[in-house]
Amino acid sequence: MGSVDKTLFLLSCSGDTLIVQIYADDIIFGGSSHALVSSFAEQMSREFKMSLMGELQFFLELQIKQGLEGTFIHQAKYTRDILKKFNMGDSKPMTTPMSTNTALDADEDGEAVDQKEFRWMIGSLLYLMATRPDIQFAVCLCARYQASPRTSHRQAVKRIFRYLKFTPELGFWYFSGSSLSLRGFSDADHAGCRIDRKSTSGTCQLLGTSLVSWSSRKQASVALSNTEAEYVAAASCYSQLLWMKATLSDFGLRFGRITLLVDSTSAISIAKNPILHSRTKHIDVRFHFLRDHYEKGDIDLIPVVSANQLQVEGVDNALIKGEIESQWTGLIALLV
Repeated sequence: MGSVDKTLFLLSCSGDTLIVQIYADDIIFGGSSHALVSSFAEQMSREFKMSLMGELQFFLELQIKQGLEGTFIHQAKYTRDILKKFNMGDSKPMTTPMSTNTALDADEDGEAVDQKEFRWMIGSLLYLMATRPDIQFAVCLCARYQASPRTSHRQAVKRIFRYLKFTPELGFWYFSGSSLSLRGFSDADHAGCRIDRKSTSGTCQLLGTSLVSWSSRKQASVALSNTEAEYVAAASCYSQLLWMKATLSDFGLRFGRITLLVDSTSAISIAKNPILHSRTKHIDVRFHFLRDHYEKGDIDLIPVVSANQLQVEGVDNALIKGEIESQWTGLIALLV
C-alpha cells in the first residue's frame, strides 16, 4: 500500500513490478511483466465479480491512447457531449476561452439567469479541467458567481464553450523515456478579484517535460503587494511538490533538491532572508515553511521572467490567442 495514497498498491516479484490504482469501484493496473499482470487479473476475477475491459482506453471520461512513443490523454468525446448538452454544438468557435479585457464582478444590476443551469455548466467544465489547464482560470473565475449568476456571467461561460468548439481534441501527450526531474512554476495575479481584491495563485508541477499537476486558486487573504502574492503562490506550489515527492517515492523514485521557478525576484529574496522585516512580518506564518526548506537545502529558487512563464499564465490569468498557440506547441502543456 502506498505511504501517501492509500488506494495505491504495489507488488514486486522477481524483479518485476505490479501497480494497482483503485478509484471507487474501478481499478487500473499494469506492470513490467505480462505474466504478472495476467496472473493478477485471473486472481481478481476468481475472487470478485468483475469485468475486464482490456487495455486502458477509457477511464472516468478520460480517453487514453497508448503507443511506443508515448501516451495521449484527452477528453474529446466528453467535450462534444457537453457542447451538445448545452446546445453549443453549432455555436461560433472562439480562439480564446476569455478576453483579456474581461473583468467580471457581481453585476448586481444585471439580469439574473437560471442558477441550476449555470451551476450545471460550471460543473461540466470543472470536470473537463482534468486535461484542460488552458480553461482553468476562466472556469474558476466564472465559478465564483454561482450563488447569484447574471447574464454577463453566463455569457462568459458560453465563451468558454465556444472556445471548446474550436479546440475539442486538445489533450496531453506524455513522451515515453522522458527524464524524471521534478520542478514547479508559480505565478500570481495580484489583486485580480474586483470584489474583495484578493490575488489568484497559479501553479504548475512537472515531472520531466510532462505537466502532471496544476491549480488556479484565489488566495485566502488580501496581499498588500505583488511580492507578497507571488510569495504565497510559491509556497502553495512547493507544498504540492512536496506531496508529489512523497507520492513518487512509493514508485521507487527519489529526488534531491527540487527546482521552483518563481516570477518574482523579490519573493525569492523573502524566502532567502531569515530576518522578518516590517513589510513581511504580517504574512501568515504557514507560508514561511518555504524559507525553512530553502535553508535546509531542499529547494532551488530560480527567477523566471513572465515572457518565459506561459505555462502558468493560463491558470492565473487570461491568455491572448498567440500565447495559447505557443502553449499548444510549447514545453509545458504539450497540448496537441
